[in-house]
Amino acid sequence: MTETITHSCALIGRHIRHMTRTPQQLLSITLMPVVFVLVFGYLFGSAMKVPGGQSYQDYIMAGIFAQVVLGNTTLSALGVISDLDNGLMDRFRSLPMSRSAVLIGRTTHDLVLTVWSFALMSVIGYLIGWRVHEGLWSMLGGFGLLLLLGLVTSWVGALLGLTLRSAQAMNAIGGIIVMPLSFLSNAFIPLDGLPAWMQAIAEWNPVSPIVLACRQLFGNAAPVSSDAAFTMQHPVAMALVLSLVALAVVIPLTIRAYEKAATKQ
Repeated sequence: MTETITHSCALIGRHIRHMTRTPQQLLSITLMPVVFVLVFGYLFGSAMKVPGGQSYQDYIMAGIFAQVVLGNTTLSALGVISDLDNGLMDRFRSLPMSRSAVLIGRTTHDLVLTVWSFALMSVIGYLIGWRVHEGLWSMLGGFGLLLLLGLVTSWVGALLGLTLRSAQAMNAIGGIIVMPLSFLSNAFIPLDGLPAWMQAIAEWNPVSPIVLACRQLFGNAAPVSSDAAFTMQHPVAMALVLSLVALAVVIPLTIRAYEKAATKQ
């Protein structure tokens, strides 16, 4: 365990140093989240009505945070594919180091970038009117759930990168994954205006309880109706359970896929 932590920290540092030498990567993850906040906060804010009388700026922020986190899927996948193409994975395999450390380094580095995005988005969100109405620990709990989701999406992305091994294929599939999860959920719109069948799908979308849990922890959530799905009645518990179960499944699968992919090099 100590060896894995040491190797993982070394690789996280390597990825961060590499990023500082290619500032265009930092620029891309900086501009897009800010654009999301401004576009959704201003463009849709004047047209959307949210149950409970709260502002759309308060409502939307948890959804934008979640959408950015879902983007980790493509980010991690493309990073892994790049490491495979330039032979870095093969070099790591030849060294006396923990196999899981290679993937932990990649996914944790991507999570650090997510923290940076959250910081920028929070500042811009505050400027357009978003406010956290609960205490500090509740707010940190909301961000903790989002980072847990970010860890899941980073590992899923690593698994897809190791499986597909094609940047073109990943770019195409990334949109297919992110768009339905983002927009067929409560991330951007209240669900009570949807047709019954679509509302049921959105309520059982795993993104919906995570977004609602963050809204509750931020103090931005409207009351949940008594006839809502179980996932929406207990969003914090469901967010934790879904994320931890997903991690328990995807991490072993990704490590196994790494062993196979590295062998093919």
